[in-house]
Order: sequence, then C-alpha cells, then structure tokens
Amino acid sequence: MTNLKQVDCDLLIIGAGMAGMAAAVFAAKRGISTVQCGSSGGLLFASGLLDLLGVFPVENGRTWDNPWDAIDTLTASSPDHPYARVGRETIRESFLELAAFMSDAGLPYRFQPHANSTVLTGLGTCKPTYGVPLSMWPGASALSDTPPCLLVDFKGLKEYSARQIVEIHKKSWPDLRAVRVTFPGTGKTAELYPEQLARSLEGEEIRVKLAKTIKKQLRGETCVGLPAVLGIYQTSAIMAEMEALLGVQVFEIATPMVSVPGLRIHEKVQLKLPPDKIRQFFSTRIERVESSTDNGFRLHARTMQETIAIHARGIILAGGRFLGQGLSADRFRIRETLFDLPVTQPAKRDDWHSLDFFERSGHPINRAGLEIDRSFRPLDRGGEPAYDHLFAAGSILAHQDWIREKSGSGIAIATAFAAVNAFFRQQ
Repeated sequence: MTNLKQVDCDLLIIGAGMAGMAAAVFAAKRGISTVQCGSSGGLLFASGLLDLLGVFPVENGRTWDNPWDAIDTLTASSPDHPYARVGRETIRESFLELAAFMSDAGLPYRFQPHANSTVLTGLGTCKPTYGVPLSMWPGASALSDTPPCLLVDFKGLKEYSARQIVEIHKKSWPDLRAVRVTFPGTGKTAELYPEQLARSLEGEEIRVKLAKTIKKQLRGETCVGLPAVLGIYQTSAIMAEMEALLGVQVFEIATPMVSVPGLRIHEKVQLKLPPDKIRQFFSTRIERVESSTDNGFRLHARTMQETIAIHARGIILAGGRFLGQGLSADRFRIRETLFDLPVTQPAKRDDWHSLDFFERSGHPINRAGLEIDRSFRPLDRGGEPAYDHLFAAGSILAHQDWIREKSGSGIAIATAFAAVNAFFRQQ
C-alpha cells in the first residue's frame, strides 16, 4: 500500500463515453478540478452524430422533423424520462455549449435550429439526427437534392457497401452510382479497418493517390461519398484537399465500429481539455469504493500499470449500462456495480424481455436504470438521495430507451450538463 498512487480532486467522472466526455467538457468550462476514469470503448461505437430525439412514441415508430416538438410531447407523457428532468431550455443550452467546444477543438457540427436532418448510414438506411459533423453535412444535402453522385468503398473494408446503399436508394436517387476501389498501399485481399484507413490518410502521399484513383472513376458526378475515414486530426483539411484534387464536393458516411467519428471525439476532446483541471485515466477500472460519506469518496482504480487511490468530493456515474459495466445482471436481478444502488427493473426475471424478439416498443429491460431526483442524484431504497454529492448521467438512467428513441447523444449531453451544474452549485 505504500506504493499506492494518491489522486485528489473535487469531481470524479466515471465513464469515458459520450456522457463522460461531455461531463469532462462541462466541468472544465466551470474550472472544476476533475479526474475522469473509464474506457473510451463507448465512443468507438458512436457514429459521431448527435441525436436529440428522432422517434417517439417508439411503439408506433413515429419520426419527427422537429426534435423540440418531439421533446415537448415526450415530457408531457413521460414525466420520469431524463429529458423531463432536464427541461427543454437546459437541453438546448447543453448542446450549444458542447457544440462551441467541439468547434474550438476542430470538430465543427451543423445544426438546423428547429429540425432534424436525415443522413445516410453505411448500411444504406436513413437516420434522423440533430447535430451533423461538418464532414457529413453535404451528404444530408445530397440525400435531399439527389444530384449525380458517386459512392466509393474499398476492397477489404467490411460492413460497408456503397453498392448496397445504391440498391436501397436507386428509385429515389437515380443518379447515384457505386464503385469499389483498392485503397492505396493495400492488397486486393487485405482486410481493412476504418481506423487504419483514417490514420493512413493523415499522410499527403496516400491522399493524392486515393484522389487519383477516385478521379478515374468519375462520370460527370458532382459529389463523392466516402466512408468516414478522412483522417482523425486533420479531417477538414483532408476534405478540402480531396475536393480540390477531385473537383467535386466530398462527404463522409458513418461506418460501423470502429467508428472514426467517435474516435475523433475521443482524441480531439482529450487534446483540448485543460490538463491542469482535467486529469484523465483511460483503460481504467474502478475496483472498489473504500469509503463513501456526504463529505467525499475514496475509491481504488486499476490501470494496466498501477493502482490509484482517488479521493473525490463528488462523483458522476457516467459509465453506461451493461457494456460500460455501470450495470450488471445475473439470473435474478440487475444491479448497479459500484454502490449497489437500487435499479428500476421489471419485478420478475421473466418480464425482462417480450416474447417477440422484434417487439416494436422494445423490451422492458431497455428502460431499466437508476432513479434520480431533480439534481440528478441517484435515489436509495427509501426514495431519498443516496449521497449528497453522488450524481448520474447518460444511459444508466431509468425510463428511457435511447436506441429506439434515437436520443442517445442527447440524453448523454443534457444529463451530463445537468449533473455537472448540480455539483457546481454545491461548491
């Protein structure tokens, strides 16, 4: 124990997915001494799109052009939903503050103030979303205007097919065409990965070779759609160079994991956060809570190299649900993994899932999670805040089904904003 590393902070953020990263951004803005622990794995699954609310009610699959109208409808009928706890104006403030930070970090987003945008996915489906990375924005316009467009994919890149996208949209977009090319420097039988391609395109020589390859395939198209692999740190500059070399507009389409847009958020936010205020320990697992009182918490975290004793005055639980190990389940119940907080869940194990696997309204287990008060403090079994300085944000919260609602990023951002502000007001 004498070699145990000691770390003190005002706020500990547990989680490095969208909710954890947003909480770190908001804490930095307020000058809070913060430690962030967790795995960045959640962001590697993130499309980079900032969903607000696209579908409600989920049981009838209604999609909304105006996400703010959707939120008003949701909060009126679902008072326990996290959005109802945050409030419409605070949700808007959270998006504006995060978008400004992202722009300063070199990750500009485009928003229609009162409307969702529809974007293509790598599977050919159309997705309603609110915040669109600037690299994908021309694709949303192209989907609406249907100009002559060439979609490009690469031999060896799995789970992304330009041809599949064209087949799905050929009736509504007759001037859409697909081509598969060999990515420069790779063999015809090589298996490619999005992160590998993105890092390759940070080099000018590869960009020039790729542009030459694509230019040979153009047949009068005015735009080119590529999988989202146009670099990690220099995306805007790479896009501008590709457009200059090709002489047409270029846009990205989100790929399945590893998601390069999600990786960009992780990498560029990390670089932008002030190191004197935000200390980050990734690939880190909180092993146990040694002590917990209303005056602070002492926890042990384990990295690959060392064990860290963290003393924090407050904590935000933002590690997600089962994938992020914020929740775990056995044959009998769902439990919160650090403080054993009560988890709202169906009374019986048999009721976790509907009999129909494709039940449109989703399975009851999808809405399991922590109950909170108006300050986003998890409640104990008596319905009172478990600790004055313990908060929760993101998908660990009960009464939401973010996947079906198309609200994941919005819930993460808005509840992180609310939790950080609640802690800040306590100081």
